[in-house]
Amino acid sequence: MEFLCYHRDRPDSLPLRMALLEDHWSYMDRYDKEMIARGPTLGQDGETPTGSLHILDLPDAAAARAFAFDEPGYQAGVYRDVLLRRWRNLLGRTMWDFPGGPADGDRYLVLGLGAGEAAELAVPAGRGDDLIAYGPLLSDDGTAWLGTAALLRAPGPAAARALLTVDRYAEVEVHAWRFGGRSG
Repeated sequence: MEFLCYHRDRPDSLPLRMALLEDHWSYMDRYDKEMIARGPTLGQDGETPTGSLHILDLPDAAAARAFAFDEPGYQAGVYRDVLLRRWRNLLGRTMWDFPGGPADGDRYLVLGLGAGEAAELAVPAGRGDDLIAYGPLLSDDGTAWLGTAALLRAPGPAAARALLTVDRYAEVEVHAWRFGGRSG
């Protein structure tokens, strides 16, 4: 089962986050084989972390909750909240398989939080070259549509937002994002 886990940073938690960086990476190393995508969301300066995104394949919802809430930054109070949802990998690949590589162009996390009838359950036509990850957010049992999540390369936040039909969602969030993991 695939899950999307987005830890959102608490205001003024950057020093604690940085102090725990090696602990965070060591924890994530334990999930290396399960990772579909990972990386920080970034503030307006394009450098300051604002959150930590992980998409992974785990046995069940209990394993996903353990992953999210045992994470060292969560345990220490770095994050203000956690979005944890089942997810379906419509591209069938990991971020490491993305043909654009880790540094070609600006990258974004787009979250469309559901409202009513399911929307955009298929990969958008003509966007395959820019999509890093794409799929629906689902309830724990996988039966209810709760939104859509995408990682993509785009020339700016407005272009990233345009991936989704905004009026089909209660809210659409766009976050600058970059490939995560250990450097070098």
